[in-house]
Amino acid sequence: MQFTSERRLDDGVLEREFTLGEIPGTLWTPGSAPAPLILMVHNNGLPKGQPRLVARARYYAAHGYAVAAIDAAGCGDRPRSAAEEQARADLRRAMQAGEPVDEIFESFIGPLVEGAVPEWRTTLDALLELPGIDGPVGYSGWTAVGIRLAAVEPRIAAAGFFAGGYVPLAQREEARQLSIPLLFLLQWDDEGNPRQRALELFDSFGTKEKTLHANMGGHIGTPWFELEDGGRFFDRHLK
Repeated sequence: MQFTSERRLDDGVLEREFTLGEIPGTLWTPGSAPAPLILMVHNNGLPKGQPRLVARARYYAAHGYAVAAIDAAGCGDRPRSAAEEQARADLRRAMQAGEPVDEIFESFIGPLVEGAVPEWRTTLDALLELPGIDGPVGYSGWTAVGIRLAAVEPRIAAAGFFAGGYVPLAQREEARQLSIPLLFLLQWDDEGNPRQRALELFDSFGTKEKTLHANMGGHIGTPWFELEDGGRFFDRHLK
C-alpha cells in the first residue's frame, strides 16, 4: 500500500489517498488509536469520492473509526470494457421502460461482485497491517458485495446494507449463511429497488440479530438520522 496524498480535516480526521497495485482508495482515520475499521463500499460504477459516501466516511471517522473506500474493478475511473458499458446502458433502458431486467442484471452485476470481493479482501489485509487500525471490522454499503464478503470473510463482525431489491441469485442464497449482526436500510419508494424483493431478502438473512429500518422516499432520500443510528449499531458491535 502506497499513500499518495494526505490532508488533515477540520474535525481532526486524517484523509489519505492510497494505491494498492491497481486499486485506488481513500483512508480516513481519527486522531485516537487504535481504531476499529469500517469498509465503506459504494454501488457499482460510482466513484469512491461520491459526496454521500465521503460524508458517511467522515462522520464515522470523526466518531472514532478508521474508514476505507476503494474503487473496485469497474467502479470510479477504473477501465470498463465495451461489454460492461453496453450492459449498463441496457439495464438503464430496461428499468426506465419498465421491462424485465433480471437476465441483464445477473449477467452484469454477478461478475462485478465476483471481481470486487477479492480486491476488498486484499485491501483489508493491507489495512489491518497499518499502525493505529485494529479489529473488529464493519461493513457499510452495497448489499450484493456485502453479502458475499461477509460470507467468505470471517473478519467482518457487523454489516450495514442499503436497498437490496436487486441482488444476484448467488448472493440471495449466500444471505442464508450470514450469522453476523445486520442493519438493513430500505427506502420505501426506491425507484431502483423493488420493495418486495428487499423485504424477502431481509427475511432470508440467516442471522438471529437483524434490524430493518424503512423510511419513506426515493433511493437517495435516506434520512441523516440513519447515519447516527448506524453509528450506534457499529458502536455496539465494534467497540
